Amino acid sequence: MRRCRDMAEMATPAAARFPLAVKELLQQGLSLRDRYLEQKISLHGLWTATGRLEVKLDRLLERRYRESANRRLAKHLRHERPYLFTFLYCPGLVDATNNLAERVMRLLVVIRKNWGGNRTENGARAQAILTSVLRTAQQQDKDAFQLLVDLLRSPQPRLLDIVPLEPLTRAESTPADFAAARMLVMTTSTQVTGTCADIPLLPDLSSAPGNHIFSSA
Repeated sequence: MRRCRDMAEMATPAAARFPLAVKELLQQGLSLRDRYLEQKISLHGLWTATGRLEVKLDRLLERRYRESANRRLAKHLRHERPYLFTFLYCPGLVDATNNLAERVMRLLVVIRKNWGGNRTENGARAQAILTSVLRTAQQQDKDAFQLLVDLLRSPQPRLLDIVPLEPLTRAESTPADFAAARMLVMTTSTQVTGTCADIPLLPDLSSAPGNHIFSSA
């Protein structure tokens, strides 16, 4: 939203319409989240309204824009489109922004910078998911090493015991629980490469490209 606001301040009135429209949709998403958490709307109502927001955003992204700044913003939003409203499909579990996660992982990011970064894309993705698991386990006072050992030794798919279900108590026995639980499912492979398979972010996104986010590379 900050990017949209800054763009609108510098753009002509005509060019400012696109970032302002995006900013309005994101603000509506935050308002929906708050209404659900305050128990003013049901989970079904939340998801129905979220679908309407997605349709509006898709219509904005279908257009062609003359301003280079608008084209860059549209390209970025198309790339992030599957994840923009994840916080509405998993209310109370997923934050609307990654600010908190970035602060929590800052130390490990600094360490990565000191050693010069990752040499391969697979290595970078492996480090990203390991960092998330390690920090989540630490915040929950759990033995991260033992969690990973149990996961890698398991011949069958395992659900890591680090999914905080408490924020979703109002949505018990609903698809929200299923979606939340699937977020940290890490399945192990019996191949020599020792690769862990997909971690679906949402049920609809299981076929989206780039879901293989853990590799032994």
